[in-house]
Amino acid sequence: MKRPDLASDEDIRLFLSEYPQWRLDNKTIVREIVASNFTMIIGIVNSIAILAEAMNHHPDLFVYGWNKLRIILSTHDKGGITELDFQLAKKIEELKF
Repeated sequence: MKRPDLASDEDIRLFLSEYPQWRLDNKTIVREIVASNFTMIIGIVNSIAILAEAMNHHPDLFVYGWNKLRIILSTHDKGGITELDFQLAKKIEELKF
């Protein structure tokens, strides 16, 4: 299956305007989450892992502190942001944590 092309600057601006909790960081989109406890943040990681595996598109996930998560999305083999990143970010938002 052909991987999608890199997103245009306009596509990225549109996504960020619709999902303001995400931010642009170089060639990635990033979201920070703070949970009420360690168990909750690990539950969020596990939920994201299930979504990512189903899409065969895997984010960088960093748990830090005892209750914080940084989600970093990019399409590694394309060297930047593609439609896959937007799709996974939207699925993550549907988790409503």
